[in-house]
Amino acid sequence: MERSDGILRILKINYASSQDALNEFSWRPVIRIYNSPDEAVIRDIEFKSRDVLQYMITGKDNPNSIINIITLARENARSVQDHLTKDLWQCLNEYYHLVNDKRLITSLKKGDPVSVLDELIKQVMLYYGIGEVTMERGEGRSFMNIGKYLERSIQSTDILDIKFNKANSDPDLLTGTTYLRYLLLSLGAYDLYLKTYRQGFDPENVLELVVLNNDFPRSVLYSVNNIYRYFERLKQNKDIVESKELSFMIGRLQSTIKYSTVETITQQGLHIYLGQVKKDLYGIGNALNQNYFAYA
Repeated sequence: MERSDGILRILKINYASSQDALNEFSWRPVIRIYNSPDEAVIRDIEFKSRDVLQYMITGKDNPNSIINIITLARENARSVQDHLTKDLWQCLNEYYHLVNDKRLITSLKKGDPVSVLDELIKQVMLYYGIGEVTMERGEGRSFMNIGKYLERSIQSTDILDIKFNKANSDPDLLTGTTYLRYLLLSLGAYDLYLKTYRQGFDPENVLELVVLNNDFPRSVLYSVNNIYRYFERLKQNKDIVESKELSFMIGRLQSTIKYSTVETITQQGLHIYLGQVKKDLYGIGNALNQNYFAYA
């Protein structure tokens, strides 16, 4: 569910960017964030906005398309339906039927894509709202939130890494406001950035906000703090096996990010730093799977 939210938001912002672009707009970075398709697939749709939207939303051959993600989410929910509220299950079921609606597919091809993206984003927000007000504050919700924040932190890391890496080959991108503005918008960070930094758009400030800001809901630090928070709740449940190694992995990553600065990240190299953070996040995810779900 978190991945579908991230995909929809970045598609919406990049579609707007493609309409404003004076030159031919390449969707390659967006496709690369969520997929590793054959180069031939990328070349075929790279400059075709509607084809990219269809590939990312309704593409049956794309394992990370919205339709495939929500199908998997629905099957996962069905297998643990006794641990979900009726309202949450119904919301997820409605999302599934919405993304399979032929009307939506037609709108992507010939209508207004933004209205389709808005409709799907609202469905995700409805899901989160219903989960917040109806789910018991027990282990089920803790697992859901750990998964959500793992996915969110990986997405923020990937987006920042790919966008800044692209700027390495074209340094002028980071000196203008448009590129950084769309980067912030794709992460939902634009309004907070304007409130926090008064001196205009600066790459170092963007880096600080997305990685180190503890008040930004999509920052890497905020997400890792919440992974730690909900894992501590799991440990308090007597039915959950405590893993000292897992606690250490989460705590170490939390400390690494918490005591980082823009200067130390820059000295180490942004790509190397983000790569290590992502490696640690995947390690935590794999350890959680091994401890609690490997029997499945």
